Amino acid sequence: MAAPLDESANLTTPEQLKSSLSTTAFAFRGYNVTNLGRTPELLEHHVYGSVVERHLREAGEVCEKVSSRPVDLPSQVRSRTETSVTRYPEAVALICATEMAQLSLLEKFFGIPYHHTRIAFGFSLGEIVALAAGGVFDWRVGMRVPLELAEDCAELAQDVTMGVLFSRDAVIAMEDVQRLCIRINNENDGLIGISSQLAPNAFLLLGQGSTIDRFKARMHSHLSRRVNLRKNTDSWPPLHTPIVRLKYISDRSANLLHTLEGGFMAPSVPTLSMVTGKASYNDYNARDLLRNWTDHPQLLWDVVYESLWMGVQTIVHVGPGPNIIPSTFQRLSDNVRTQIKANFGVWTLSEVVRRQWLQTVLPNRTALLRAPFVRHIMLEDWLLEHAPE
Repeated sequence: MAAPLDESANLTTPEQLKSSLSTTAFAFRGYNVTNLGRTPELLEHHVYGSVVERHLREAGEVCEKVSSRPVDLPSQVRSRTETSVTRYPEAVALICATEMAQLSLLEKFFGIPYHHTRIAFGFSLGEIVALAAGGVFDWRVGMRVPLELAEDCAELAQDVTMGVLFSRDAVIAMEDVQRLCIRINNENDGLIGISSQLAPNAFLLLGQGSTIDRFKARMHSHLSRRVNLRKNTDSWPPLHTPIVRLKYISDRSANLLHTLEGGFMAPSVPTLSMVTGKASYNDYNARDLLRNWTDHPQLLWDVVYESLWMGVQTIVHVGPGPNIIPSTFQRLSDNVRTQIKANFGVWTLSEVVRRQWLQTVLPNRTALLRAPFVRHIMLEDWLLEHAPE
């Protein structure tokens, strides 16, 4: 994972964070191959521990009912036992519990209410937690949907490989990537699809069997000679791709959502959808958007841009060991700094960003120039740094 964009941001005082909520976004992480983060430290803390344990126990009870096998998340965290794709339901429960616990700690001990923040968004599973935090569903109810489908997602993962498609200097058209994926799928020898667009020049692909290798063999004739593809050796549940349709996960999730308690209010914090890239949630459409969430690519790049366009100045990263969202902002910030240094100098850029009239007359994508000036807070680090005695 890339280092936080601003190493001093975690030193932000509670008073400073509370006063900046109107320009703050909360970003929730999703599943990764490691999911503990600093949760063991939070659980062992003499002040925080009871709150963290309660959330872990409640999530574990839901997970146990759905999976019909014993689940003891507090013991798992205390023993520092990492999750794996073979225990994917426990990983889902752990992430949901940890993220909700962190928000509870923030409000209980620092008087910083999540509901006062500017916007929220979440990558993959994090989007469901963001909706729960915004009051759309009770979090213990909302997590039942991914839990009900977790075993099948884990089974599909056994034959799935991740490929990171990128170019160092050229834009990669999403439509061109989709066209090649569809051609490979048409051969009836495994499915491949875009799982996420990280940037105009970077995508995550998930593919069964040899599909990633076949994509790599043909990509230069369909895309550009300047694209590269790097394979990841870990196993990944193929959410946000057509692969989940093999077990009817999209339709089954829709059926589960129909009778799920709640879902009749807009989130208290405007929540960006990774399906649309916009703050699309209202008082009735959460079920439809979450159904599409299962098999549509995560438009992380669109969400990153939208957050900058909406004037976010601080991002609080929620969850254990946040990874993909901070890394995406890190790459963007590095690229912007490099470009600006070659042309104008960072001081000049900072003046441009602060002049609202100039932003108005410049092209909309100028919002990307704000990336190096956004403050990032890793919430689990911040909570431990500011923990009550």
